[in-house]
Amino acid sequence: MLAAAAGPAPGGAELLGGARFSVLSWEQVRRLDQILGEAVPIHGRGNFPTLSVRPRTIVQVVRSRLEKKGIAVHNVRLNGSAASHVLHQDSGLGYKDLDLIFGVDLKTEDIFQLVKDVVMDCLLDFLPEGVNKDKITPMTLKEAYVQKLVKVCNESDRWSLISLSNNSGKNVELKFVDSLRRQFEFSVDSFQIILDSLLLFGECSENPMAENFHPTVTGESMYGDFEEAMDHLRNRVIATRNPEEIRGGGLLKYCNLLVRGFKPKSEVDMKALQRYMCSRFFIDFSDISEQQRKLECYLQSHFVGMESKRYDYLMTLHRVVNESTVCLMGHERRQTLNLIAMLAVRVLAEQNIIPTVTNVTCYYQPAPYVSEINFNYYVTHVQPFLPCNQSYPTWLPCN
Repeated sequence: MLAAAAGPAPGGAELLGGARFSVLSWEQVRRLDQILGEAVPIHGRGNFPTLSVRPRTIVQVVRSRLEKKGIAVHNVRLNGSAASHVLHQDSGLGYKDLDLIFGVDLKTEDIFQLVKDVVMDCLLDFLPEGVNKDKITPMTLKEAYVQKLVKVCNESDRWSLISLSNNSGKNVELKFVDSLRRQFEFSVDSFQIILDSLLLFGECSENPMAENFHPTVTGESMYGDFEEAMDHLRNRVIATRNPEEIRGGGLLKYCNLLVRGFKPKSEVDMKALQRYMCSRFFIDFSDISEQQRKLECYLQSHFVGMESKRYDYLMTLHRVVNESTVCLMGHERRQTLNLIAMLAVRVLAEQNIIPTVTNVTCYYQPAPYVSEINFNYYVTHVQPFLPCNQSYPTWLPCN
């Protein structure tokens, strides 16, 4: 398990035999160890106290309980933006959620239920001393500490997700995966870091890690080519394949990457992929109320500490939907565009921001009793708040 770490390959990774795998450098391993060792608050609702637990402890306790119940854990992985942050700290993505993947066999409904029960038992043990645990049921714990519960069971996918609450949006997400056909949206978020060697080192080694004495930790790119994906991460390149396989088409994440300064690998190819993204998004979220809920949840969870970017994000989304939506009737398309515009106005109102006139023009309608004789005003050609075909020759610009 232990290895005197070889020098990192260019860019901080040593390639293994398969192009999709790579050995982490010492700096990356140290960053990973720091993330696993920092206590994360799990906020309770109502009178339930906040739990302060290190991700390393969560993984060790959950894994041990699962194995005691006869559920073998093949490996545990760090996934998503946190894994990208470990591999390249200045990626521009930052990281919010801690996505932890437990590789398990979920062959029956009973095992799905057993996994959930094990996590609830662990939460009970994480409660501080002095709390009377006798009358706290798994249902009570779920209501107090679980942000989201998901179970997917079909021909290609068998997995469940338990997301633990965090008021700042930094949720600990425990995903238990038997099979999952699509495990990434874009190349820059396709990384998974296998944690087993690092966790075992912490349990067995009496000596602390050092540059010449640390476990060999392996990363994998689900996109396919690890070095290509790393190059995209370093240079802020947007690349994906078959976005129609992604729930929601990857549309919301794509616009998020654009706002963060990422650029498409190929403008021509990305225009075609945008149409697939929009089509899949409107297949999965066909109702306008579903679209509103999805957008509101995305804004709330993905822009913590970056509230000023929400307006730019919505304007980018509006542009992409306007340019690339080919699967909707005209009135449905306008309905969605109006929804995005409404959310953008709400964002401005919440932040009490008056944008510069180069970004937005505010209009007001004179009252009906105000006539041209006693009200001195003029009409000018201005850029509207959002692109539209209607003209408003009697409306006045507020400068």
